[in-house]
Amino acid sequence: MSRRIDYYDDPNAPKANSLVPSVNVVVENDKGEILMIRRTDNDNWALPGGAIDLGESVAQAAVRETKEETGIDVDVTGLVGIYSNPKHVIHYTSNDEVRQEFSIVLTAHPHSGRPTPSKESSEVHWIHPANISDLQMDPSMRLRINHGLTGSETPIIN
Repeated sequence: MSRRIDYYDDPNAPKANSLVPSVNVVVENDKGEILMIRRTDNDNWALPGGAIDLGESVAQAAVRETKEETGIDVDVTGLVGIYSNPKHVIHYTSNDEVRQEFSIVLTAHPHSGRPTPSKESSEVHWIHPANISDLQMDPSMRLRINHGLTGSETPIIN
């Protein structure tokens, strides 16, 4: 089984050999809950998201990835920030790709659908922000969520 291993500021991390633009989406419902997935490739909790495909915009990728991973249709509402820390690398064991982080994090509001797991998400839930700190996740994902919840008018550039 292919695994994803995140390294964050780890001197023993493998050296990056690729850079792939991606999106993550902080989807907040009317109750103030955040849409979260449990990833199948590392069992960590995360925001929905993934690689931006050729021929699509950042917003289109955010809408597509959220629908594919969660079953929820969203409208993009804003920008949290751009995360490109070279000290965060992601090792995909299936092909030995080691990506430097490059994620554009957006906010969105749901308009239809219901939480539905996929091949990339074993669980999909609306989670109250007070309960997010209890979830197992990579430090870089926790940072993105915290920035998304603060609602700053100035995007993060990291």
